[in-house]
Amino acid sequence: MKFSTREDIDAPIEHVFRAVSNFDAFEKSAMRRGAEIQREEHVFPDGIRTSWQAVFPYRGKMRPLKAKLVELDSPTRLAVESESGGLDGDLVIDLMALSRSRTRLKIQLEMRPRTMTARLVLQSLKLAKASLTRKFKLRIARFAMEVEDQYKGPQLYR
Repeated sequence: MKFSTREDIDAPIEHVFRAVSNFDAFEKSAMRRGAEIQREEHVFPDGIRTSWQAVFPYRGKMRPLKAKLVELDSPTRLAVESESGGLDGDLVIDLMALSRSRTRLKIQLEMRPRTMTARLVLQSLKLAKASLTRKFKLRIARFAMEVEDQYKGPQLYR
């Protein structure tokens, strides 16, 4: 099952990339919603690899989640692979500079089942896909507005 959306943001691509790659802020936001998160960073010759182990509440139960950053191409692309209870997920964030002060944010989330239980979960989600898509797009639009507001914030000199 796929979700995708795009938003044009009135901020330079570097500012938007800093916002979408601000893992500390996303971790804190998830913890405020009841998730327990542990970040692991491993240093390899070609760079740092980041992964997360998390447990989050969903439908009255705590669910495990493993996620790892698989691509970080500053300032244009970020990709995360995840695994949770038989569901695999890929999150891809692409940024494109439309001008010096305007950036297009494109987000794609794809989920694939690995087990029969996960297949049933996805099937039930497909029944509510219109509602979930609307919520997904609304949340990304809100995030885009927050990024714009941060950029336009109370800065005297630019």
